[in-house]
Amino acid sequence: MNRYNVTDNSLRKHRKKLVIVGDGACGKTSLLMVQSGEPFPEAYVPTIFENYISRVCISKDRLYELSLWDTAGQEDYDRLRPLSYPDTDVVLLAFDVTNRDSYEGIREKWHPETHHFLHNVPRILVGTKMDLRHQSEMVADLARMGTHPVTYEEGLKLSHEIQAAKYFETSARTGEGVHELFVAAAKLANKPKRKMRQCYFL
Repeated sequence: MNRYNVTDNSLRKHRKKLVIVGDGACGKTSLLMVQSGEPFPEAYVPTIFENYISRVCISKDRLYELSLWDTAGQEDYDRLRPLSYPDTDVVLLAFDVTNRDSYEGIREKWHPETHHFLHNVPRILVGTKMDLRHQSEMVADLARMGTHPVTYEEGLKLSHEIQAAKYFETSARTGEGVHELFVAAAKLANKPKRKMRQCYFL
């Protein structure tokens, strides 16, 4: 039974591709797994490439099927990762709010890479693991290392710097912000993109 009375034919017309990038262990896979209906993974297993499917209802009569493409953040896969990029409709650039290296990685690696390969594709900046930002043990551990969690304001500033369409913060563990993120991604994926020639040099 189709809860939203959307036919298979109309669903096919609203099938979109989403790719997520970011440093290894920044929470990309957990985010996609939870959105696709799988349980939150308690153990970290590095991803090479993985695909998930999620249906996102953005209105009473508009249901989108998102093909979620997970990618490896490790340098070993820098030459393979662009194989995931053709036909992408929206890209998520993810960083861990408790890891400033992953935050800087957006500016230093992931924005330049996606700007090169996916120049005409809308992007959303995503701060993950927001449930850990105020966790006392995490804050104390970071303080001992002379650092602190990335603030919401810093994330928002970076989103403006890289000209992201949106900035969201999420927690795959609690589910906070996840649904809102993917509704926004589905809406962006459906917007017409400028036609540009794309080259994928490996």
